Amino acid sequence: MSADERSGPASDAARLPIIAVDAMGGDDAPDAIVAGALLAHRDGLGRIVLVGDRARIEPLLAGEREIEIVHSAGVVPMDASASQAVRKAEGTSLGDAVDLVRDGRADAVVSAGNSGAFLAIALIRLRTIPGIARPAIGAVLPGRFGPVVLCDAGANVDCKPEWLLQFGMMGSAYARAALGIAEPRVAVISVGEEPTKGNAQSIEAAALLAAAPLRFVGNIEGKDILQDHADVVVADGFVGNVILKTAEGSAKYFRDVLRESYESAGLAGKLGAFFSRAVFAHIRVRLDYSTYGGAPLLGVRGNCVVAHGRSDRTAIRNAIRQAATVAEHDLVGSIGSVVAQATNGVAPSA
Repeated sequence: MSADERSGPASDAARLPIIAVDAMGGDDAPDAIVAGALLAHRDGLGRIVLVGDRARIEPLLAGEREIEIVHSAGVVPMDASASQAVRKAEGTSLGDAVDLVRDGRADAVVSAGNSGAFLAIALIRLRTIPGIARPAIGAVLPGRFGPVVLCDAGANVDCKPEWLLQFGMMGSAYARAALGIAEPRVAVISVGEEPTKGNAQSIEAAALLAAAPLRFVGNIEGKDILQDHADVVVADGFVGNVILKTAEGSAKYFRDVLRESYESAGLAGKLGAFFSRAVFAHIRVRLDYSTYGGAPLLGVRGNCVVAHGRSDRTAIRNAIRQAATVAEHDLVGSIGSVVAQATNGVAPSA
């Protein structure tokens, strides 16, 4: 890739976005990561740059020469703390992949590696969008009638109410720019629909969201998250991560119970399963986390997509698609515009 071709993310709106991929991050790296990158490349989702150990990556490319490799010998361990990762990020596949975005050599970065490290490195090297105190993970849940953005899904376990306001603004901007929802409905998770229900944090956050230039629809209970009551659900990272992991576990439980029920019903059950296989395939796709591939890290000055550590090739392919989408729709600029309108230049509360 020449210097002219790599002159910057906004140099040519017609070209494919350049996606830096941490090839060494994830439980099945680099095999699953490279396989997913090959799928994304063949589907024309973007120009892929794999960052990691060239000696391990190159044989997996099966002669594909259009995918660039940026050699990086180090790897951020999955069990490294955020502070350790920041100190030792230099020369690692994750750190170098983030640097490609920082330096304007890539439009977005994808990693299935240590998510806490990814957050910390992105925060230090990319910084936050003006008006944003803390970045947040915007996970997409498979709602009954369409996607539901859960923000924050795990980046900040202890939050101030004003941060939840910012999560709502960022989630709304993401739903509009990347998911095509014209006027996203924003709700705050609570223990009841009434404005007086909840803890001090959620009640104050709801008041702030109601006064913001958003389509705020009030409180939402856990049972209604997937039932088309809102397009964006705001929570602190502790609650949001519990919701996300519970949803993932419930989807697996549902699939396993269906399969076991049919298998235990003898011949009639097997015949029923055979004739219902198309329905089961549709359910599996709707409930599988790999359908969306990854969650954007909202609020940093660069497009970052956090993929699941257990991502297979399909999940990585879809995470790259997600990264290309947010890059093409200028998610960073969209969030900046929404926050500027809401805050009128007032600095965020740290």
